[in-house]
Amino acid sequence: MLIKEKKTYYSKIDKFIDIKLLILTLVLIVVGLMFIYSGTYVFDAKLNLLNKQIIATLVGLAGMLIITFLPTNILKLAAIVSYVASILLLILVLFIGVENYGTKGWLYLGSFSFQPAEFSKIALILISAYHLSKRGSNINSLWDFSIILFFFLLPFALINLQPDFGSSIVLFVIFIGVLFWAGFDAFYLFLVIASAITAIVALKEFNLFLIVASFFSVLILFFRKKIYIYILGVLILFASGFASPLLYNSLELHQQSRINVFLNPGLDPQGAGYNVLQSMLAVGSGGITGKGYLEGTLTQLRYIPMQWTDFIFSVPAEEFGLVGSIILIALLLALVYRITTISSIAKDKFFSLIAFSTAIMLLFHIFINIGMVIGLVPVMGIPLPFISQGGSSLIVNLCLIGLVMNAARHSKS
Repeated sequence: MLIKEKKTYYSKIDKFIDIKLLILTLVLIVVGLMFIYSGTYVFDAKLNLLNKQIIATLVGLAGMLIITFLPTNILKLAAIVSYVASILLLILVLFIGVENYGTKGWLYLGSFSFQPAEFSKIALILISAYHLSKRGSNINSLWDFSIILFFFLLPFALINLQPDFGSSIVLFVIFIGVLFWAGFDAFYLFLVIASAITAIVALKEFNLFLIVASFFSVLILFFRKKIYIYILGVLILFASGFASPLLYNSLELHQQSRINVFLNPGLDPQGAGYNVLQSMLAVGSGGITGKGYLEGTLTQLRYIPMQWTDFIFSVPAEEFGLVGSIILIALLLALVYRITTISSIAKDKFFSLIAFSTAIMLLFHIFINIGMVIGLVPVMGIPLPFISQGGSSLIVNLCLIGLVMNAARHSKS
């Protein structure tokens, strides 16, 4: 009898708040606070950094709960308002923003700071979902695709002026996610992704670029498009590779340095490659079960700069080893899986697009952040969701969780 009552109580709550998603989110927040404290344990400012994260957590949770219960018409209005506001903030930061680590991307309000680029992510997701959920919209029409492309390119260009390479790449991933889930033609989606891969390969080795571009050119044949479309696709693939070095030369020196370190971290072990090499050592030194909480050698001896933000994964990897790392990754992937499930059962296209775009964005953050720590991808300043210290990122992520919970609530009503 008691078990039946508990199930009934659970089902009543689950109609309003997705309990699985809420539990995963809260667990990750607690884990994040735990490792932020550990990552800053030997620093005098550890309590200040932790307190800021706790305040951001409270603000984010409040925003999450409010957004969860907002009516759909209010959210659609918020899509327009948030996009316009994010563009204005991205323009404002270029004039009065504060520069950190080579990026002029922070606005200060007293002792607190925030990054407009973070809020542009949620704005892009909302405005794209709003437009594509309108009756009669079709992502494969030139008009609707052009509008979504404009929504993406405007913040993308402004963020690159800061410059913030990491955030601009995240916007690109959100753009791709929106196109895919909205039913964009598979050929053109493949062409966009293949061109990006070809451009990256061209920076590493020209001969390898020719091989990869030729391989993709053969794959295009399987889409069975008209000959002129096939030729255009091949031209775009090779053009992206030839343009890549030109784009590289136009980047800031610190961005070129990050790409060089990605190709070979050992080239600059005392400079840009230092973070990568030290974080890789920390991950390896954790072994199978780790050295224990607050007992990490490299992390507690301050060998890894910014180990509470971009390189925070090195902290649990050293303290709890392979086992702890797998558990943390499993929790993060479980969160993404739950959000993807909600996107697939959402009855409203508006909410379905929001949920899927959120899942893609978080998955990309997870892959890139962990990839940075273990030397698989270039360092681009992308935080680990709910784990890295950073108020702007945490608040935005929690607001997105609120939107996904709203989607879940509508699908169950």
